[in-house]
This record gives sequence, structure tokens and C-alpha cells, in this order.
Amino acid sequence: MRKRTIFVVLGIFLFSCATVPITGRKQLALVPNSQILPLSYSSYEQVLKESKLSTNQAEVNMVKKVGSNIEKAVEEYMAQNNMIDALKGYEWEFNLIDDKDVINAWCMPGGKVAFYTGIMPICQDEAGVAVVMGHEVAHAIANHGGERMSQGLVQQLGGLALSVALQDKPEQTQALFFTAYAVGTTYGVMLPYSRLHESEADKLGLIFMAMAGYDPYEAPEFWERMKAQSQGDQPPEWMSTHPSHQSRIDELNAYIPKAMKHYKKGQNNQDIKIQKFEKK
Repeated sequence: MRKRTIFVVLGIFLFSCATVPITGRKQLALVPNSQILPLSYSSYEQVLKESKLSTNQAEVNMVKKVGSNIEKAVEEYMAQNNMIDALKGYEWEFNLIDDKDVINAWCMPGGKVAFYTGIMPICQDEAGVAVVMGHEVAHAIANHGGERMSQGLVQQLGGLALSVALQDKPEQTQALFFTAYAVGTTYGVMLPYSRLHESEADKLGLIFMAMAGYDPYEAPEFWERMKAQSQGDQPPEWMSTHPSHQSRIDELNAYIPKAMKHYKKGQNNQDIKIQKFEKK
């Protein structure tokens, strides 16, 4: 029985792999968009129902503008790399949730993005928003949440196809989705991704923001501000699933020359800081 299980799992890995954009890493992908997107959209709607949306029109407009620019860049990148089918079923949406105590943003499958007002002072301007937007959207494009859910299907349900799992074990399947995307129990607080996932999202996010016309050199500047904001609160790197702020800054600086090859300078007038968000 044990040998049979091993062969089943090996078969799953051999025939259910996808490739992460840019890095080329192979990942387990048991969950197609056709099945994961409905779960994502219903969960996103629930988040919005249980949250208060910001009425600060300037900040709302900026999040939506940057989101639209990143969306176009993603679609261009995926088309150029013959991966446009991966965006089938996407219904992009960008919202700003009014919660100054939450310094966070996230993107669910299908392009469902949420920013929190607490992160806006650290973003400071449109370019800062683009740093965060590119990174969070990259998690969705790289299918990091789907990868975590696929791993859960193998570990907990023996690698059942999602369609079978939804029918035979709906409660367990729903729990796997909630675990992968951290919704349902604490809305708006996404589980930390692994260091590998964070690194991939940083690199892919730099490409997206560059293609959208935002200067990639703004990324380490944002993380310098985040580092200052969280000084003393961050655990040692070896105790955290996230890289330390300094490690992230160093890796971003090292990758920027590659991202600059995609930079469409002046597309969004980023040479001029149009607006700053100050702490209130």
C-alpha cells in the first residue's frame, strides 16, 4: 500500500507540473483556474462585505490607476511569453480597505487585489504603490497560492483532483483553500509565503512595474522605508519564512539591471513625484 501511494504521488508530480514565469521553476499545480477562481471570487466578495472601503478618493484612484497599469503590463508580458492562457477567467479588481492599523496588501487568484490604508504612507506615491502592486500580483501570476493548495491536496487528501475533492470532501477542500490563501478565519491577513515564493514575487514584480513605466529602483527604496517602519519588530531571518528586509533589499538591487531592460521610462511620468501620502 505504501509503494502504491509513492507511485501515485510521483505520478502527480510528473503530470501536474507548471512553470513559474521568469524563474522557470517547476511547481506542483493540481488546481486549474477554472476551479480555483470561483472560490477566489466568492472569498474576495466576502472580504469586501466584511470590510470598510476607503473614502479617500485620491488614494482610491491611485490604487486603481496603478492596478490598471500593472494589469496591462502583466497581460503584455504573458502574451510575449506565450502564457496568455494562464490569465483566462481573470476579472481584475482593485480596492482600498480603510484600516490604518493594517500595513498590508494582497492579490488573490484572478487579479483580485486589496490594499489597506495603513500601507499607503509607506508607499508614499504612485511608484511606491506600484512596488507593492507588482509584488502582490506576481504572487498570483506565479500561482503561489495554488501551489500551496496543491501541496495540501497531496498531503491531506492523497492527491485527489480538486473536482473530486470538492464533491467528496467539500469541508476539507474549503479548509485547504482557506489555509493556502488565509481567508475565512482572519480576512485580509494573508499567510506568509515562503522565502522562495517571496524571492520569485520580488523578481517578477520588478519586471511588471518596469513594463508599466515605474522605475525599478523605487523597489529597494520602498523596502528601506518598510525596514524603518518595522525596526525592532522583525524576527531573525532564520526564524522567519520571509527574508529579512536587508536581504530583500540586497536581492532587489542585484536584480534591478535585468528589470531595467523592460523599463518604459516616462510612461507614467515617474520622474515627477506627483503626490505623497503622509502619516496621519
